Amino acid sequence: METLLGIKGPDFVMLAADTTHARSIIVMKEDQNKIHKASDNLLISTTGESGDTEQFTEFISKNIALYKMRNGYDLSPRAAAHFTRKNLADYLRSRTPYQGLHVCRWVCFRIHQRYDETDGAELAFIDYLANAKSLNHAGHGYGAMFCSSIYDRYWHPNITQDEAYDIFKKCIVEIQKRLVVNLKNFNVSVVDKNGVRNLEPISAQSLTDYNASS
Repeated sequence: METLLGIKGPDFVMLAADTTHARSIIVMKEDQNKIHKASDNLLISTTGESGDTEQFTEFISKNIALYKMRNGYDLSPRAAAHFTRKNLADYLRSRTPYQGLHVCRWVCFRIHQRYDETDGAELAFIDYLANAKSLNHAGHGYGAMFCSSIYDRYWHPNITQDEAYDIFKKCIVEIQKRLVVNLKNFNVSVVDKNGVRNLEPISAQSLTDYNASS
């Protein structure tokens, strides 16, 4: 029932994830953070069993930090995505797989030491079978079914961060109106040349004000 959303712009990637932690028909908590800072320029959002997702995210984050300590530079966006995919693939073929890890969306932005853009923004979708695909916009979960047409209508290659945030609002309005599961709040984070930062969460109250003004 969880929902993850992602949009890639020319020089940024923005993520949104619901904050509901539920099991079966029981809501455990409504302030679960599913977007994790893996490094200064890397974000990862995950869904699945809470233990597996937390452990796997920590494993990837610490190994990326170790790589930088050993080599003096960060992994490139594509290398970080493939490193994540490779580890998922290995665990699937071992006796200790992360079976509860349904999906992770890897988000990277790399800036050269001279502040020249090299690899740019990267949004990669990695599923539970360790398939990886670079995308301009993506979603996971039942809520994502209502976002495809919105992405198609409003996304463009030169999209700004304000426009991407507004697209998330449009998506979440549809999710809250049409999905039988009540996903009240969404955390939003962005990564660009200035690093990772959290944006204003999108809640039912903020969407009420948004609908009134639009």
